Amino acid sequence: MEQKKSENEFLPMYGGIFGGMVPLVVLILGLVWLSVAERGGTKPFWACAWLAVVAGLFFAKNKTEYCQATMRGIGNDTGIVIVTAWLFAGVFGKLMAAGGLVDGLLWLGMSTGANGSIFTILVFIIAMLFSLGTGTSTGTCISLTPVLYPAGVFLGCDPILLGTAILSGAAFGDNLAPISDTTIVSAYTQEAEMKDVVRSRFPLAMSAALIAGVIFLIFGGGGEVRVVPEMHTTLEPKGIFLLFAVIVVVVSALLGRHIIESLIYGNVTAAIISVAIGTLSIQDIFGIPTESGGSTGIIQAGIEGVVGAIIFAILILAVTQILVECGILIKILDFANKSIVASVRQAELFIIGVTVIASIPISANAPAELLVGPSLVKPIGEKFGLAPARRANLMDCAVCTIFFILPWHIAVAVWYSALVTASNTYGLTPPPISAALINPYSWALFVVIIFSAITGWNRKMIAK
Repeated sequence: MEQKKSENEFLPMYGGIFGGMVPLVVLILGLVWLSVAERGGTKPFWACAWLAVVAGLFFAKNKTEYCQATMRGIGNDTGIVIVTAWLFAGVFGKLMAAGGLVDGLLWLGMSTGANGSIFTILVFIIAMLFSLGTGTSTGTCISLTPVLYPAGVFLGCDPILLGTAILSGAAFGDNLAPISDTTIVSAYTQEAEMKDVVRSRFPLAMSAALIAGVIFLIFGGGGEVRVVPEMHTTLEPKGIFLLFAVIVVVVSALLGRHIIESLIYGNVTAAIISVAIGTLSIQDIFGIPTESGGSTGIIQAGIEGVVGAIIFAILILAVTQILVECGILIKILDFANKSIVASVRQAELFIIGVTVIASIPISANAPAELLVGPSLVKPIGEKFGLAPARRANLMDCAVCTIFFILPWHIAVAVWYSALVTASNTYGLTPPPISAALINPYSWALFVVIIFSAITGWNRKMIAK
């Protein structure tokens, strides 16, 4: 975010700091209102951000400068990279799902003969792999819950732990996948190299996953094993080959290739594999619609799937730029520096805390990162010499903790909706939505990052 040089250059607002707070207040009130009403989502959030920008104009003394600040936020270099990455990540996720990755992973889970706690852990691993491959937590819950949840209940899994195994796996991929929106936002708001982010985040994410795995192993069984009814799907193992496309993206990113380049390699690999194994045709990926207004295929669908997030991200960047140029965020940083942040350890705890707080009222976690990443996390981290990847990791891990626990967040709402639907289909009693409160991976990740901040484990500093 572009910063003003001195207090005299701050964007003047009627009411001073309170006038400058108007866009933020309008934005948060709108987000909380929609989230509590369970109507949250990137597209419904458009109106909140739009109203925030409009409301702020009437408190600006210099309307022209206010509009220019808005456009500086929309045209921010960081935002352009994020938007471009999302375009290719959206298509990749669609290719992976349409190409049969879901069926392949379900086949793996259903054909092992495991039951009880072993099957619960297997469900967790499958959800981890799927979310790592598609970069979507909500897509993971929607795709895997309808079959894996009822199957697990009939195979003697504890219903609550089984349900949270899917949610935990979804959180893992959202936290670590190079194509996840939170990974992209955290990396590029901190100007971090994707290879550094993935390499250094892996120990944090895997430590939390191992802790969660132990919990699933100990408490994930105990149910009655019954005959599994005919599942309403045809499971094919061929989709497993699409995991090779995930490997291509991860390896390319780790080798230092640009995330856009890596995603293009992954998209091409996924398309070739899907056509080769017969799960997709070239016409499915791109073709002339049979009628006017029809879809040209998966590429179009993938782009359409991220349009909502892209527009909301652009509007969020505009609101954040206004807050920066009004001087509000500088005052918050000054307060933090003078009263609560006096060491590297305190700076890291501040980054974790401010990110978690930002994620609580907002039902989508990438916008929470956009709100605090450029304006609070980056400057406080730079002051204490934290490496860009370390700042990105603290922020991304923090935004994947409480977010996957509270029921008004979109990922939890989608997960529970799929859980209820699957339970009703097979005559099962779904657990209460409060089951999300024990999400093992998110709590383990919270403990891991607090431990990391306090002890300095996995901390990287800017090279002098």
